[in-house]
Amino acid sequence: MQAFKASSFTPFQVLNLNYSTRPFPKTICEKPNLYIHPNNENPISYFASIQSQNTKFKLFTAVSQSISTESRTPFDEETENENQEEKFDWYAEWYPIMPICDLDKRRPHGKKVMGIDVVVWWDRNEKEWKVMDDACPHRYAPLSEGRIDQWGRLQCVYHGWCFDGSGDCKFIPQAPRDGPPVHTSKRACATVYPSCVQNDILWFWPNSDPLYKDIYLKKRPPYIPELDDSSFSKSFIVRDISYGYELLIENLMDPAHVQYSHYGIMNVPQPPKSVKADREGGRPLDITVTKLDVNSITANQGPGRNTFIAPCVYYSLFAFGGNQGKTSAVSSGAVQEKPSTEKQKKALLVFICIPVSPGHSRIIFASPRNFATWADRIIPRWIFHLGQNLILDSDLYLLHVEEHKLKEIGPYNWHKSCYMPTKADAIVVAFRRWLNKYAGGQVDWRAKYNGDLPPTPPREQLLDRYWTHTVNCTSCNFAYKGLNALEIILQIASIGMIGIVAAAKQGTLSMVTRYSLVSVALLCFVASRWLSHFIYKNFHFHDYDHAFR
Repeated sequence: MQAFKASSFTPFQVLNLNYSTRPFPKTICEKPNLYIHPNNENPISYFASIQSQNTKFKLFTAVSQSISTESRTPFDEETENENQEEKFDWYAEWYPIMPICDLDKRRPHGKKVMGIDVVVWWDRNEKEWKVMDDACPHRYAPLSEGRIDQWGRLQCVYHGWCFDGSGDCKFIPQAPRDGPPVHTSKRACATVYPSCVQNDILWFWPNSDPLYKDIYLKKRPPYIPELDDSSFSKSFIVRDISYGYELLIENLMDPAHVQYSHYGIMNVPQPPKSVKADREGGRPLDITVTKLDVNSITANQGPGRNTFIAPCVYYSLFAFGGNQGKTSAVSSGAVQEKPSTEKQKKALLVFICIPVSPGHSRIIFASPRNFATWADRIIPRWIFHLGQNLILDSDLYLLHVEEHKLKEIGPYNWHKSCYMPTKADAIVVAFRRWLNKYAGGQVDWRAKYNGDLPPTPPREQLLDRYWTHTVNCTSCNFAYKGLNALEIILQIASIGMIGIVAAAKQGTLSMVTRYSLVSVALLCFVASRWLSHFIYKNFHFHDYDHAFR
C-alpha cells in the first residue's frame, strides 16, 4: 500500500533533506516587491554533475502580500537589462528522448524534440542507441518509417538506402555495382546527433556539428543517483501532452492546484479541521525561493526543497523517519555525509519535461523509493500508469485552454495580467522570471514555427491516451493487446455456449446443464462488455468531469 501512496505524492510536500553540493554562480537580481532575506550561503542542488563557482546569494519569496500598483515592475527592469545578463542557450543542453525500457531494439522510433524530428534506433554492430535526423538524404523520406536490415543497418523503406550508426550510407540499391561509389559521397550521409544513455534514459545533443561529437566528455545530462541505486525501485511513465513546455513546468511547480484539480484522485494530507477552509483542504503555503540563476531554481517549502535544473528537470524528495545525516561540503566541492543510525525511507519525484513544439510537450516521470520495493517487482507497470494517466488527464483540458489565453497576453505581459498575491505561487513566479530574464521569454524554436499555437481539437482527441501513451509504452501496449484478445475469447465463448444449447437435440442436455451453459454464456458476454469499457476508458479516452467530483 505504501508503494501506491508513494506513486501519488505531490512534488511539493517535501520533508527535511540535507543534500549539499557546490553553490551556483551569482546571477540573481533583487526584486523591489519581493521580501529579501539576509545573505545565506547554503545553496542546494541534487545534481553533482552541475558545475558552478562558489558565491554568495540572497533568498527571496516570490510575491509579497502587498501588490504594487505602479506601472513599472521588476520584470520591466529585468527586460531592460537583459542584454547585460548571462543568457540561456536552448541548443547547448542535453535533451531526453525516451526511457530505454520503452524503446524496441527491433525497429526505429520517430520522435520530435525542440522542433527537431529525430529517429532513434539500436545499432547492434556498435551496441548502442543512435539518434539521427529523421530524413533520408535521398528525398527526405522519414527514416523512422524504415526498418533494421539483416546487417543491422537502418534502411529507408522508400528506396532502400542503408545507413550505419555513424550516418554513412552503406548501400544504394539503384547504383550500378561496377559504377562509381556514389554512396561514399558526403551528400549521401544521414545527420547524426551526439547521444548517450544516463539513468536509463536516452538523451541527445541538438547540434550535429562535428565539434560536439565528444560533448559528453565535457558536459553531461543532470544525473540522479537514486535512479541507478539498486536499493530504490523505479517505474517510468511517458506521456505526450497537448500543451506547451512552459505550462507543463509551471503546473508541476504549483502545489496549490493539487487539492482541486486532482481532487478524489491523489492522496493529499488534509489540514487540521481548525484551519480547513473547504472540502478540498486548500491552505496557505509558505514557499521561499532560495536560488534563481541561468541554470537553476531552488525553493523551500517548510523544511523541504524542490529544484529545477534548466531546461528539463524538476526534482523533489520525501524523507520519512530516521535520523537526518549531516552533510558538509569540503573545499574540493565533494560532499561528505555522515551515515544515519537508522535508515530513512525516501521517495523521490523526478519530472523530466521535454519541449516538443508550440502547444506540445512530453513528460517522463519516475518515482524511485527505497521502501515497498516489492510492489514494482510484483505489480506490472501498466497498473501504475492507469492512475498516473488519470492525474495527467484531470487538468489537461484546463491547461490547454489556459495556454491559449496566456498566448494572447504574451510572455512579457504575464506578470501584469495574472494576479498572484500569495506565496503559494512563488516557484511559478520564479520560473517565469527565469524565462524572461535568461531564456528569451519562451522556448527558442529558431524560426521553425510562426509562433501560433495549434487549434483546440475535439475534447476526445485532446484527452486521447492511445496515441499519446499506450502505443509508446511497452507495458501498456502489451496489456492493451492482451486485454483485447481476452475480450474476443470471452465473446467467442459466449456465442459458442449459446450455439451448443441451441444445436443440442431435445433431451440430449439436462435442464441443469442447459441453464448452466446459458448462465456461463451470459457471464462471458457481460464480462466482455465490461472489459471493452475498461479498455476504452483506460487506454483510449477518459473524460474527467470536475463538476461531479
